[in-house]
Amino acid sequence: MSATDTKEFTILVINPGSTSTKVSLYRNETSLWEKSVFHDAPVLLQYPHVNDQMPFRYQVILDMLKEEGNDPSEIDVFVGRGGSAYSQPGGVTAVDQRLYDDTVAAVGGSEHPAKLGVMLAWKFAQEFGRKAYTLNPTNVDEFGDYARLTGIKGIYRISHSHVLNQKAVAEFHATKKLGKRYEECNFVVAHIDGGITVAAHDHGRMVDGNMGADGEGTFSPTRIGSVPVLALLDYLKMHSVDDVRRMCSRAGGFVSLFGTADSDVIHRKVEEGDAKASLVWNTMIYQVCKQIGEMSAVLCGKVDGILLTGGLMRFQDVEDGIRKHCGWIAPITVYPGEMEQDALALSVLKALRGESSILTYSGKPVWDGFPGLDL
Repeated sequence: MSATDTKEFTILVINPGSTSTKVSLYRNETSLWEKSVFHDAPVLLQYPHVNDQMPFRYQVILDMLKEEGNDPSEIDVFVGRGGSAYSQPGGVTAVDQRLYDDTVAAVGGSEHPAKLGVMLAWKFAQEFGRKAYTLNPTNVDEFGDYARLTGIKGIYRISHSHVLNQKAVAEFHATKKLGKRYEECNFVVAHIDGGITVAAHDHGRMVDGNMGADGEGTFSPTRIGSVPVLALLDYLKMHSVDDVRRMCSRAGGFVSLFGTADSDVIHRKVEEGDAKASLVWNTMIYQVCKQIGEMSAVLCGKVDGILLTGGLMRFQDVEDGIRKHCGWIAPITVYPGEMEQDALALSVLKALRGESSILTYSGKPVWDGFPGLDL
């Protein structure tokens, strides 16, 4: 047994989402504690840009550590959820200055709060002389060519999704429930929470899915989803491009329709028979079902399972609605919440022990156009 195998690592996992900051502290494989703070839209919309949330989120984490009696200087490793840099391959990646800078600048084109995970982990690592890592950020790109092309020359679809949780759930289901490797299976995975993404997993690769934070797919508590282009152009006559960008990931969906991203508040209205809330809520479920159907077609109907995950799966009517519309496609399994904290901590721990590789961010997208084609 090597010295690395016996070393005890204290790992802080930082997971900023569109409506929350979730933090966990691990000692090797053991989770010592986990805390999550909900941030409603009026709080986060005080910050004009996602990057402006850094001091606020940093203080939230410091407060958590203080409450639990932990000194950040005694933590060995900082691990953050990520995104917004150039597209990356899946796996554990070391956070360095280049990755931090590209994340801040959002060179990958998507402004999602997940990017703050890399930024916060890097900030802690720099302040306390430690290492920082990320795993399967939102910009992991495994798309097939058919998923990329659009009807506008030079405009392409790229992967922006809940890669971290989707892959963690798919790997868990394959190994623990089916007794197979993730790479042997086909799944449609729907992450249903403040943002909603639905993806086709073809033998271990996310070959297609909606760009949830880019205004595509299902509307959600914080996102507008797909909107007819001409209607959006009419909307832009009275609103700025920045307004629409905010609505794609932070100020659309429930926030636009109700002024809050709090799904518990909206669902309570549904239970009370409120007509507006019921229409919006059930339309959201209906749109998720349409997305699942699309991704099933991508897999040619060869689907080993439909996996439902994310915070909104705590509501039984979400599951019931999807089963009604999609149960005929493949077996449906529900994993409420997410598996992101364990995935972040345990994957990095495995890499630190030398059992898997640690990637270096290249500063270049994994896909950069169709060579030799005038597209």
